[in-house]
Amino acid sequence: MTDTLSAAAARRIFLSAQGLARKRSPRRVGDAQFAEYLRRQGVLQLDSVNVLARAHYMPLFSRYGAYDRATLDSFLWGDADGHSPHAFEHWGHEASVSPLALLPAMHVKMTDTGAWGSRNEARIEAAHPGLIAQVRERVEAAGPFDAAGLEHIAPRLEASGPWWDHSAVKSALEHLFITGKVAASRRGHFRRTYDSTMRGWGVAPADVGTWGLAPDAARQALFDHAVSAVGIGTPRDVADHFRLKPGLAKGLAADAVARGVADWVDVEGWGDRALLAAGASDPGRATGAALLSPFDPVCWYRPRLERMFGMTYRIEIYTPEPKRVYGYYTLPFLLGDQVVGRFDLKADRGARTLRVLASWREERTVPGARRRGNPEIADAVAAELGAMATWLGLETIRVESRGNLAEAVAASLSESAT
Repeated sequence: MTDTLSAAAARRIFLSAQGLARKRSPRRVGDAQFAEYLRRQGVLQLDSVNVLARAHYMPLFSRYGAYDRATLDSFLWGDADGHSPHAFEHWGHEASVSPLALLPAMHVKMTDTGAWGSRNEARIEAAHPGLIAQVRERVEAAGPFDAAGLEHIAPRLEASGPWWDHSAVKSALEHLFITGKVAASRRGHFRRTYDSTMRGWGVAPADVGTWGLAPDAARQALFDHAVSAVGIGTPRDVADHFRLKPGLAKGLAADAVARGVADWVDVEGWGDRALLAAGASDPGRATGAALLSPFDPVCWYRPRLERMFGMTYRIEIYTPEPKRVYGYYTLPFLLGDQVVGRFDLKADRGARTLRVLASWREERTVPGARRRGNPEIADAVAAELGAMATWLGLETIRVESRGNLAEAVAASLSESAT
């Protein structure tokens, strides 16, 4: 017999697994919390957008509060050459950092690149015969390099733009990185650097090493880890955590249930059956509050975000300004077990100001949730904005008039300042 859970219980279980169900502890945040996050989630997404704070900084702040960002970078990327004893970079969920313990499971993502890998290699080789092998040899012999350090091998013929890079050397390096033949890291100004896998990861390249799990076992290991990370979810919810192919989700879920990693449950209003992780529990009440990055695991899988929290969400960075609905870089605001609003934020570093460009409350309610009034939401988000501004070294907060919650947020911040 399959158990049935309320939609509210499912939200709380999910948030508890995500480390977001409770108010933050006042403890000092450092390597222990960074390791805990990586162990729990298995993946920390990276992105170059820096309008507020880089993507990998925000999930840690949302869960633990203020910390030193340079300390996190040292934890993730280690020494001056970018070698960390804790983590490695690859495409776990888009570009991401994962704990070294997951390297054998991630091997399948390096070797199973399908038709894309073959086409990409053929394209590079057709334009620059022998370039991939030449770049690989140089990285193996004398890395780490960034792309600029190897441009002389095949000089750039076209200028780069803000959203693209036509460098043949960069294309070769990225192909080698994605296929696990070189390791990648980050050094100053968030530039990706490339080194031998032996120096970067402590193992041979993926095409010659024997350290990887067999493909089916690797996919199952990633799926099992994702079950624990999300606590509860449909097979497709779980598969998206490590961007496993949706078509594999049903079989991976059945195997996880057969081995006791999870049980099947029905959730109010979901339609599809869900997996409940072994050991996952309902905390009974969710008391946390957090602004969530667009690159937070809670926000990754849009069908889940809408099903659980009633939020239709997209990042509007690439949407022309006249067509944006909510703003350039909006962050969902989690209060208790509800996403109650979204806020378009920008760190104006020159003016040392956190700019709230737009403030919107969510109008949809979800089963089992009480509707919160504007003053309650505004007071809660004002406290989060204050904590964020302090963490980012910003001295003032300026709320602009756009959005149906802007007036209430401005009033709350003004009142708290007096």
